[in-house]
Amino acid sequence: MVPRLSFGIEANPKADELNPLANWVAVTETTSRPAVMFGLSSDRIGTPDGEAWFFTLSKDLERRTGLPLAPYVGASYGTWDNDLRPIGGLRARLGHGFATTAIHDGKALHLAVEYAFLGRHAVSLLWIDVEDVGVSYSVAF
Repeated sequence: MVPRLSFGIEANPKADELNPLANWVAVTETTSRPAVMFGLSSDRIGTPDGEAWFFTLSKDLERRTGLPLAPYVGASYGTWDNDLRPIGGLRARLGHGFATTAIHDGKALHLAVEYAFLGRHAVSLLWIDVEDVGVSYSVAF
């Protein structure tokens, strides 16, 4: 495993597409500094195709607040509408492998609920614009 670099494939059967995924943690988080990450994914949820290039800053606030919260902010450039937009969200760890994340993709708000298990597997349910549901599964090698 290379914990600062990940690659994958995103399959979206509803849009009949496969997209590459890549994430690079360029700067790791410390007690005084946020993490900086760059990545590539499919464009916003709901677009029929396209890719998005993004960067985010994230910071786990549990040490400072006692709450298991980690906000992130950044920007994403999407090829579907050739638009640079602000993105952000808030992740809350719920314990026993569960977490939830509010995701703003620059146009809409989505909610994800994740369950991580066996140290390297995760299953997520994603509520898309409160109208649709998605499922994802990931495994780290």
